[in-house]
Amino acid sequence: MDLTQQVEQALDTIRPYLIADGGDVAIEEITAENVVKLKLLGNCGSCKMSFMTMKAGIEQAIMKAVPQITSVVAINLAEPV
Repeated sequence: MDLTQQVEQALDTIRPYLIADGGDVAIEEITAENVVKLKLLGNCGSCKMSFMTMKAGIEQAIMKAVPQITSVVAINLAEPV
């Protein structure tokens, strides 16, 4: 199983919760440095809690399931000020 498949499998564990809230997530890229770049879709892209969802849910699921991933970033998420 390649890296993208492993990350997709990790995302599938939390995807039902995202979909239940009207959102989803898509892999945009996995860099040579093993950084996963994601795009938050639907409500996940505009929700005030998106930053927490990203850090506490999505990032944790990926990093736990695929230890060779060094970082997870959302390309369309602005960090709270």
